[in-house]
Amino acid sequence: MFKNVMVYRLGPAWSVSLEQLEAALQPARFVECGLSQEKSVGWVAPRGQEHAALVEAIGGQWLLKLMLESKAVPGSVITRKAKERVAQIEAATGRKPGKKEIKEIKEDARLALLPMAFTKQGSVLVWIDPAARLLMIDAGSQGKADEVMTCLAKSVEGLGAVLVQTTISPVAAMSDWLRSQEPPAGFSVDRECELKAADDSKAVVRYSRHALDIEEVQQHITNGKLPTRLALTWEGRISFVLTEGLQIRKLAFVEGVYQDDASASKDDRFDADAAIATGEIRKLIPDLLEALGGEMQIGVAAAPKVLTAQELAEAPF
Repeated sequence: MFKNVMVYRLGPAWSVSLEQLEAALQPARFVECGLSQEKSVGWVAPRGQEHAALVEAIGGQWLLKLMLESKAVPGSVITRKAKERVAQIEAATGRKPGKKEIKEIKEDARLALLPMAFTKQGSVLVWIDPAARLLMIDAGSQGKADEVMTCLAKSVEGLGAVLVQTTISPVAAMSDWLRSQEPPAGFSVDRECELKAADDSKAVVRYSRHALDIEEVQQHITNGKLPTRLALTWEGRISFVLTEGLQIRKLAFVEGVYQDDASASKDDRFDADAAIATGEIRKLIPDLLEALGGEMQIGVAAAPKVLTAQELAEAPF
């Protein structure tokens, strides 16, 4: 159900009931792009059923889904059509259009081609844990998460949420785990890692399906390369990749966590999958935050410090 998780802390003043949230999202239901519309964004039913509730409450957890649809006309096609139009103008008038007019011709060509363009759809799952006051977004990039948060802020009055930050930066923590070969309690280091040089060389070393408990990895860290991604497994139940920005990516449940019931209805499977996914992840997140020194309090402006190679070598982890 979730492939990525970006964690936000809801502000202390935010207080919305399930019914209020449903009512707030209704005016922003998703509508497909019109003929000349490039992009459409709106909320859809998480279960995939038309006209169903936009907020699903399962085991005290709230699930939402944002749909994004876009049209794109290849730049090469626009350029070709514009050149044809410019040639027609030159042949009819004997003059060559200027830069401003050519720009307008390209824009006219794009608008004329939009109704014929194919649409591309994608959705983003949003999960709110009211009791823990956390908001999670299944986004693999900060840009996509920002778009979701913008849509939420437009729909839900008074929404205040900030990305969770920790007292120890993921880079510093991952460096220590790799150098000491001692991951935090409940976690194990897997076989994927990315190391980047902190100097101007911007050198990158990637390990995939490769043991990381080797001297070579430790030497890279000693020489100044810092881990920006590290594969981990939590309690033998969830595997994921932790990034330097505290993003959880490539999230997967270890075999046996999900119990597939082929005889269950679609709704029952949705409920079961949602309950298991949220139930497991909401136990993972506190353990991960604790492994990173605990969560910074809302309102603390300072960002987690990214230590240099020398500071990492001298740090009393």
